[in-house]
Amino acid sequence: MHLPVRLVAIDMDGTLLATYTHALTPRTVQALRAAQEAGITVAVATGRRTNYTVPLLEGHGLRADTPLITSNGAVIRTLSGEAIDGCHLPSSTARGLCGLLRPFGTVVFTFDRPGRSELVVEDLEQASGRIAVWVEANRKSIEVVKPLEDALVDGEDPIQGMATGSVSQMRMAEQAVKGSEWAGYCECVRTEYPARDLSILDLLPPGVSKASALKILAERLGVNRKEVMAIGDNWNDVDMLEWAGQGVMMGNAAAELQTMAIIRSWQQAPPSEQDGVAVVLEQVLTRRTSAKV
Repeated sequence: MHLPVRLVAIDMDGTLLATYTHALTPRTVQALRAAQEAGITVAVATGRRTNYTVPLLEGHGLRADTPLITSNGAVIRTLSGEAIDGCHLPSSTARGLCGLLRPFGTVVFTFDRPGRSELVVEDLEQASGRIAVWVEANRKSIEVVKPLEDALVDGEDPIQGMATGSVSQMRMAEQAVKGSEWAGYCECVRTEYPARDLSILDLLPPGVSKASALKILAERLGVNRKEVMAIGDNWNDVDMLEWAGQGVMMGNAAAELQTMAIIRSWQQAPPSEQDGVAVVLEQVLTRRTSAKV
């Protein structure tokens, strides 16, 4: 028997947002607002950076203090911009990763600063070839620096790094990092989109993940782990679902992840294209109401 949910952390792409869409559905918005009105803290936990997340959530009537776990856990802020927690990847580590990962695909580093140079990339043409939508959406924040190491100055550390390429390339890149001298100095978190043969390997400060950020948030709110629900659809959500007392895997997740959900007794939600998050939150609210009767 699960305890009532007091905190729910929800992934964005493929979870809150259906594949290839860039807006929340009315049903999802209604469910998020209803959960907040019922006293549940709704947090968004995403690999996106904060400034790439906020525009998708604004204008929907969500609370200003809605927590945002962004950059896969490296930054925690509220929707209104209040800082809660954050950490950085040392520039010395980032420089070492440049040379290691350059052969596998596009490498990008994210900084916690507004405007151009928030994102730094070495080869914009290469990036545009595989992640064209991302490039167009973030063009005003991207600075091209060649070699990329020149952008990584000691004392001006990035929040995170990102390598992107095909699924096979990023699996090889992950193994390269884990077998290198930098393995103990960063975390690797992989996200895959097989239908597009696209994968992202996020490079984070040691110990940082969506799970670590969710733990910080739960402790700050005084919420027991068993009262935390996490909902996701990809590899970078697994540690968060494992940490939460109540894990939920989306129906559009890859088959391997669906099998993992069964083995680990996680709830399985309908796909994001069928408002899976809304369905889960509506069930949570129904159980909450029934318990009060």
